[in-house]
Amino acid sequence: MCRRETAASKTGEKIKLFLKGDRCLSKKCAVERRGTAPGQKTAGKQRTKISEYGRQLREKQKMRRYYGVHETQFENYFREAARVPGQTGKTFLQLLERRLDNVVYRLNLAASRSQARQLVSHRHFRVNGKIVNVPSFIVKPGDVITIGERSRKAPVFESNFEVARSRRSPDWLEWNDGEVTAKVLTVPSREQIDTPVDEQLIVEYYSR
Repeated sequence: MCRRETAASKTGEKIKLFLKGDRCLSKKCAVERRGTAPGQKTAGKQRTKISEYGRQLREKQKMRRYYGVHETQFENYFREAARVPGQTGKTFLQLLERRLDNVVYRLNLAASRSQARQLVSHRHFRVNGKIVNVPSFIVKPGDVITIGERSRKAPVFESNFEVARSRRSPDWLEWNDGEVTAKVLTVPSREQIDTPVDEQLIVEYYSR
Protein backbone atom coordinates (compact mmCIF):
# COMPACT_ATOMS: atom_id res chain seq x y z
CA MET A 1 0.00 0.00 0.00
CA CYS A 2 1.40 3.39 -0.95
CA ARG A 3 0.98 6.73 0.73
CA ARG A 4 -2.37 8.40 1.24
CA GLU A 5 -3.38 10.64 -1.62
CA THR A 6 -2.83 13.92 0.22
CA ALA A 7 -0.78 15.64 -2.43
CA ALA A 8 -3.83 17.19 -4.04
CA SER A 9 -4.94 18.80 -0.80
CA LYS A 10 -1.49 20.14 -0.01
CA THR A 11 -1.20 21.74 -3.42
CA GLY A 12 -4.81 22.89 -3.44
CA GLU A 13 -5.56 21.16 -6.73
CA LYS A 14 -8.70 19.13 -7.47
CA ILE A 15 -6.79 16.57 -9.54
CA LYS A 16 -5.57 13.04 -9.07
CA LEU A 17 -1.85 12.57 -8.57
CA PHE A 18 -2.19 8.78 -8.64
CA LEU A 19 -0.26 8.30 -5.40
CA LYS A 20 -2.49 5.33 -4.53
CA GLY A 21 -2.04 3.48 -7.79
CA ASP A 22 -5.08 1.64 -9.13
CA ARG A 23 -7.36 2.98 -6.40
CA CYS A 24 -7.15 6.37 -8.13
CA LEU A 25 -8.86 4.82 -11.15
CA SER A 26 -11.89 3.72 -9.15
CA LYS A 27 -14.74 5.39 -7.26
CA LYS A 28 -12.80 4.78 -4.04
CA CYS A 29 -10.55 7.71 -4.92
CA ALA A 30 -10.98 10.47 -2.32
CA VAL A 31 -11.19 13.13 -5.01
CA GLU A 32 -14.10 11.29 -6.65
CA ARG A 33 -15.94 10.66 -3.39
CA ARG A 34 -15.61 14.15 -1.96
CA GLY A 35 -15.77 16.26 -5.10
CA THR A 36 -12.75 18.12 -3.71
CA ALA A 37 -9.27 17.08 -2.71
CA PRO A 38 -8.96 15.53 0.80
CA GLY A 39 -8.84 18.25 3.45
CA GLN A 40 -9.83 20.98 1.01
CA LYS A 41 -12.54 23.45 2.02
CA THR A 42 -15.70 23.91 0.02
CA ALA A 43 -15.87 26.59 -2.66
CA GLY A 44 -17.75 29.04 -0.46
CA LYS A 45 -15.06 28.98 2.20
CA GLN A 46 -11.99 29.20 -0.04
CA ARG A 47 -9.52 31.99 0.46
CA THR A 48 -9.05 34.94 -1.84
CA LYS A 49 -7.44 34.60 -5.26
CA ILE A 50 -3.97 33.12 -5.10
CA SER A 51 -0.99 35.25 -6.14
CA GLU A 52 1.24 34.50 -9.15
CA TYR A 53 4.00 33.37 -6.79
CA GLY A 54 1.48 31.16 -5.01
CA ARG A 55 0.48 29.54 -8.33
CA GLN A 56 4.13 28.88 -9.15
CA LEU A 57 4.84 27.41 -5.72
CA ARG A 58 1.71 25.27 -5.85
CA GLU A 59 2.68 23.85 -9.24
CA LYS A 60 6.21 23.09 -8.06
CA GLN A 61 4.95 21.24 -4.99
CA LYS A 62 2.38 19.35 -7.04
CA MET A 63 5.00 18.14 -9.52
CA ARG A 64 7.49 17.26 -6.79
CA ARG A 65 4.96 15.11 -4.95
CA TYR A 66 3.71 13.58 -8.18
CA TYR A 67 7.14 12.07 -8.80
CA GLY A 68 7.94 11.55 -5.10
CA VAL A 69 11.17 13.56 -5.17
CA HIS A 70 12.70 15.40 -2.20
CA GLU A 71 13.10 19.18 -2.39
CA THR A 72 16.90 19.27 -2.79
CA GLN A 73 16.88 16.55 -5.42
CA PHE A 74 14.06 18.31 -7.25
CA GLU A 75 16.07 21.54 -7.40
CA ASN A 76 19.12 19.63 -8.65
CA TYR A 77 17.08 18.19 -11.51
CA PHE A 78 15.96 21.69 -12.45
CA ARG A 79 19.52 23.04 -12.42
CA GLU A 80 20.62 20.14 -14.60
CA ALA A 81 17.78 20.85 -17.03
CA ALA A 82 18.62 24.57 -17.09
CA ARG A 83 22.12 23.76 -18.34
CA VAL A 84 20.75 21.97 -21.40
CA PRO A 85 20.00 24.11 -24.49
CA GLY A 86 16.32 24.21 -25.38
CA GLN A 87 13.12 24.32 -23.33
CA THR A 88 14.06 23.98 -19.67
CA GLY A 89 10.59 22.91 -18.54
CA LYS A 90 10.37 20.08 -21.06
CA THR A 91 13.90 18.88 -20.28
CA PHE A 92 13.05 18.98 -16.57
CA LEU A 93 10.01 16.76 -17.12
CA GLN A 94 12.00 14.38 -19.32
CA LEU A 95 14.59 13.90 -16.58
CA LEU A 96 11.93 13.05 -14.02
CA GLU A 97 10.17 10.68 -16.44
CA ARG A 98 13.41 8.80 -17.05
CA ARG A 99 13.98 7.99 -13.39
CA LEU A 100 14.07 4.22 -13.02
CA ASP A 101 11.28 4.17 -10.43
CA ASN A 102 9.01 6.16 -12.75
CA VAL A 103 9.87 3.90 -15.69
CA VAL A 104 8.96 0.82 -13.63
CA TYR A 105 5.64 2.48 -12.80
CA ARG A 106 5.01 3.49 -16.41
CA LEU A 107 5.63 -0.12 -17.47
CA ASN A 108 2.85 -1.16 -15.04
CA LEU A 109 5.33 -3.28 -13.07
CA ALA A 110 4.35 -1.44 -9.89
CA ALA A 111 0.98 -0.25 -8.63
CA SER A 112 2.37 3.18 -7.67
CA ARG A 113 5.59 5.15 -7.80
CA SER A 114 6.18 4.52 -4.11
CA GLN A 115 5.95 0.76 -4.69
CA ALA A 116 8.26 1.14 -7.70
CA ARG A 117 10.85 2.90 -5.52
CA GLN A 118 10.66 0.09 -3.00
CA LEU A 119 11.03 -2.62 -5.64
CA VAL A 120 14.04 -0.88 -7.19
CA SER A 121 15.65 -0.36 -3.77
CA HIS A 122 15.25 -4.08 -3.03
CA ARG A 123 17.43 -4.92 -6.05
CA HIS A 124 14.76 -6.53 -8.20
CA PHE A 125 15.72 -4.72 -11.41
CA ARG A 126 18.68 -4.76 -13.75
CA VAL A 127 19.62 -2.23 -16.41
CA ASN A 128 21.71 -3.65 -19.23
CA GLY A 129 22.40 -6.72 -17.09
CA LYS A 130 23.61 -4.85 -13.99
CA ILE A 131 21.60 -4.61 -10.76
CA VAL A 132 20.45 -1.04 -10.11
CA ASN A 133 19.00 -0.29 -6.68
CA VAL A 134 18.89 3.50 -7.00
CA PRO A 135 15.36 4.75 -7.82
CA SER A 136 16.75 8.03 -9.20
CA PHE A 137 18.88 6.26 -11.82
CA ILE A 138 18.27 7.97 -15.18
CA VAL A 139 17.69 5.59 -18.07
CA LYS A 140 18.63 6.47 -21.64
CA PRO A 141 17.53 5.32 -25.10
CA GLY A 142 18.70 1.78 -25.78
CA ASP A 143 18.73 0.69 -22.14
CA VAL A 144 17.21 -2.73 -21.47
CA ILE A 145 15.44 -3.29 -18.15
CA THR A 146 15.03 -6.80 -16.78
CA ILE A 147 13.75 -8.41 -13.60
CA GLY A 148 15.80 -10.95 -11.66
CA GLU A 149 14.86 -14.60 -12.18
CA ARG A 150 14.00 -15.14 -8.52
CA SER A 151 12.12 -11.85 -8.31
CA ARG A 152 9.77 -12.83 -11.14
CA LYS A 153 8.26 -15.54 -8.91
CA ALA A 154 7.40 -13.13 -6.12
CA PRO A 155 3.62 -12.61 -5.63
CA VAL A 156 3.91 -8.86 -6.19
CA PHE A 157 5.37 -9.38 -9.65
CA GLU A 158 2.97 -12.15 -10.59
CA SER A 159 0.16 -9.69 -9.89
CA ASN A 160 1.84 -6.77 -11.63
CA PHE A 161 2.64 -8.87 -14.71
CA GLU A 162 -1.09 -9.35 -15.22
CA VAL A 163 -1.58 -5.60 -15.15
CA ALA A 164 1.34 -5.04 -17.53
CA ARG A 165 -0.23 -7.44 -20.02
CA SER A 166 -3.58 -5.68 -19.93
CA ARG A 167 -2.34 -2.09 -20.17
CA ARG A 168 -0.32 -0.39 -22.84
CA SER A 169 3.03 1.16 -21.97
CA PRO A 170 3.93 4.69 -23.18
CA ASP A 171 5.19 4.81 -26.76
CA TRP A 172 8.71 5.67 -25.65
CA LEU A 173 8.95 2.36 -23.78
CA GLU A 174 8.67 -1.17 -25.16
CA TRP A 175 7.50 -4.09 -23.03
CA ASN A 176 8.29 -7.64 -24.17
CA ASP A 177 5.93 -9.91 -22.27
CA GLY A 178 7.46 -13.11 -23.62
CA GLU A 179 10.96 -12.25 -22.44
CA VAL A 180 9.77 -10.18 -19.45
CA THR A 181 12.02 -7.29 -20.47
CA ALA A 182 11.59 -3.65 -21.38
CA LYS A 183 13.54 -1.30 -23.61
CA VAL A 184 13.83 2.47 -23.58
CA LEU A 185 13.18 3.46 -27.19
CA THR A 186 13.67 7.20 -26.98
CA VAL A 187 13.56 10.24 -24.72
CA PRO A 188 9.85 10.97 -24.20
CA SER A 189 8.41 13.99 -26.00
CA ARG A 190 6.21 16.42 -24.06
CA GLU A 191 3.18 14.95 -25.80
CA GLN A 192 4.08 11.51 -24.43
CA ILE A 193 4.20 12.75 -20.84
CA ASP A 194 0.76 12.94 -19.23
CA THR A 195 1.91 14.58 -15.99
CA PRO A 196 -0.84 17.13 -15.11
CA VAL A 197 1.40 20.13 -14.50
CA ASP A 198 2.26 23.43 -16.15
CA GLU A 199 6.06 23.19 -16.16
CA GLN A 200 6.42 26.80 -17.30
CA LEU A 201 5.14 27.97 -13.92
CA ILE A 202 7.92 25.96 -12.29
CA VAL A 203 10.51 27.52 -14.59
CA GLU A 204 9.18 30.93 -13.58
CA TYR A 205 9.37 29.96 -9.89
CA TYR A 206 13.05 29.10 -10.08
CA SER A 207 13.79 32.10 -12.33
CA ARG A 208 12.67 34.65 -9.75
